[in-house]
Amino acid sequence: MRIIQIIDSLEAGGAERMAVSYANSLVEKIAFSGLVVTRKEGPLVRQIDAGVSYLYLHKKGVLDLKALFRLRQYVKANQVAMVQAHSTSFFLAFLLRLICPSVRLIWHDHYGDSEFLAQRPRFVLRLVLPFFSGIIAVNQKLKTWSEQQFHLKNTLYLPNFPSEENTVPEQTLLSGITGKRIVCLANLRAQKDHFLLLEVAKRVQQTHPDWSFHLVGKDFNDVYSQKIKQLVVASHLEKNVFLYGSKEDVSHILNQSAIAILTSQSEGLPVALLEYGWHKKPVVVTDVGEISSLVTHRENGFLIASQQEGLFYEALVELIANPSLCESFGEQLYQSVVLNYSEKAVIAKYLNWCAQIK
Repeated sequence: MRIIQIIDSLEAGGAERMAVSYANSLVEKIAFSGLVVTRKEGPLVRQIDAGVSYLYLHKKGVLDLKALFRLRQYVKANQVAMVQAHSTSFFLAFLLRLICPSVRLIWHDHYGDSEFLAQRPRFVLRLVLPFFSGIIAVNQKLKTWSEQQFHLKNTLYLPNFPSEENTVPEQTLLSGITGKRIVCLANLRAQKDHFLLLEVAKRVQQTHPDWSFHLVGKDFNDVYSQKIKQLVVASHLEKNVFLYGSKEDVSHILNQSAIAILTSQSEGLPVALLEYGWHKKPVVVTDVGEISSLVTHRENGFLIASQQEGLFYEALVELIANPSLCESFGEQLYQSVVLNYSEKAVIAKYLNWCAQIK
């Protein structure tokens, strides 16, 4: 098989990480594995395996014909048979199919607001998806939604999987006290509900002032991120809450952290949660998306209903007060990730599915 991944950017988000992970994982398993970035490079460019064929298109707009024909030339030169388009890159893949009808298309749907699918625009998808041979959904809700909305039966649920970082300089040094750091890996988007995190942080500051919160994720410098920063100052949390922006040395960051959290209102199966498990971190997370398929309440973490500040705070304090519970949760979550969400298991299922696409 000769397969390329297409993604719009290489910022350190979940969809972007998975595009790189698929390209890297396939290097040793198929004849040709490529990665095409359409609009913007980013820190994940340093995570690309040396064996992956890489192309950056410098795409300027929706209908950038120069970028489209560069992609067509690349596909033909490398005899690419299958194009796996991640997230919104599906439209470029559709245009490619119009001028290169021999390629087969897969859409990898990473849509994060899976709790709000009724609000999702469908017109463009209805136009282009008949040209696709299959859909990979990152959670069961997305799979069901695709089947119901577009009547496409060749839809596969594949969970995200954690993968080892290639060599990344250990540059990020977290503030705060060693052993008393709480980390949240989440881009600054509304669905991640950092405001719940800040309300919890205010309560923790009152009862455990030596503990600190570390927010790692892309800052879009929009109204949402401005409100977060304003609330940190207004709540006098400057010595307890720290924002770092997008970082690539995730393993190094997690190794400096004692507890990991997610306060999201909507998710699929977040890559961040898999990374927490891979690094044996005890977690407090909200019960949204596919999170409950990995985290079982009080067995390998705390699973809290979304927007429940009091319950989230109580669970976090229980971990703070109980190091042995932290150790137990971290080990159990690690075993769950290894057993059910390993790269080897997911890629094997993926390749078997691809082999059946005609």
